[in-house]
Amino acid sequence: MRQLTFVKPGQLEFHEVPRPRVAAETDALVRPLAVGRCDLDLYIAIGGGSRGRVFPGPFAIGHEAVGIVTDAGERAGVVPGDTVVVSFQLSCGRCEPCVRGFTNACSVYPPRAAYGLKPSSGTEFGGAIAELMHVPFADHMLVKVPDGVDPLTIASIADNIPDGWRAVAPQLSAWPGARVLVLGGVAQSIGLYATGLAVSLGAGEVRYLDDDATRRAIAVRMGARAEPLAMADRDGTEKFEIVVDGSGNPDVLPFAFASTAANGTLSLVSMYFGEATPVPLERMYAKSMKLLNERIHARTLIPGVLAHCASGRFHPEVVTSRVVPFTEAAEGILDPAPKIVFSNDWGS
Repeated sequence: MRQLTFVKPGQLEFHEVPRPRVAAETDALVRPLAVGRCDLDLYIAIGGGSRGRVFPGPFAIGHEAVGIVTDAGERAGVVPGDTVVVSFQLSCGRCEPCVRGFTNACSVYPPRAAYGLKPSSGTEFGGAIAELMHVPFADHMLVKVPDGVDPLTIASIADNIPDGWRAVAPQLSAWPGARVLVLGGVAQSIGLYATGLAVSLGAGEVRYLDDDATRRAIAVRMGARAEPLAMADRDGTEKFEIVVDGSGNPDVLPFAFASTAANGTLSLVSMYFGEATPVPLERMYAKSMKLLNERIHARTLIPGVLAHCASGRFHPEVVTSRVVPFTEAAEGILDPAPKIVFSNDWGS
């Protein structure tokens, strides 16, 4: 079958790979219908960008998938024809970490096991821009999509949308009506999803700062007040109870810390590479603020985020820059726009 493969920066190709099969009672096969390009996928595809890491190829790429079940074992919990979200992280749902909700640390799989990201775990699990995905422990891994929800609108619900959710939803639940500041940048779509989610969850104010005019325009459409980041003009004297850093820029981090109010929370949604990144621990202690820097537990978060999207209160499709057919995915994945969604034009 066909599967999009990252060969080296700037070079992606469709390769023929063995067709997966149902090998266990809890297995399922899923035909992807809509696949979101994760923010990380862009930097892998182009070779790391200004601050990222170059990943060695070849490996299957793409991990945010909504699809339709084509085959399933007797205990898979789904049947052919079901529309489902495929959690991008592999997890069993049975081990102690999974039972506790720590599905990014399932003891059955190697650390960081995920579709489309072989370099992170050392194991190839296949990718989402393919004819089929093999899903083990499907009774746990797959989440059924409610009727009436268009897969293209929620294409990133396996990863980037929940990543935005974890940065604002628990915090707003604990501090209703809090003011939210989002710093845009490297985590292009995650920062924008966090912005729109904060608005839909009732934040008192949502401010979005980014030097990119395209992303600012999207933030405005989602209901936020958007301004250039313009670091030279900012000193962090204005405080926000919830701050989300999607900049991925160590030079912006001091401003993020300074902008976090006493007893507030700063969540990082972009990765910082390198052995050490300066953190002002004394200042954090003095104002009793929290710093969250974590990988999401995708499978744990997906049902709640999906229900929120299905309710009509949040519209992730506003972030989508363009929809690209699978046949053009090798070129489309290189588009620098904030969010690319791939649509399966291969048929059944």
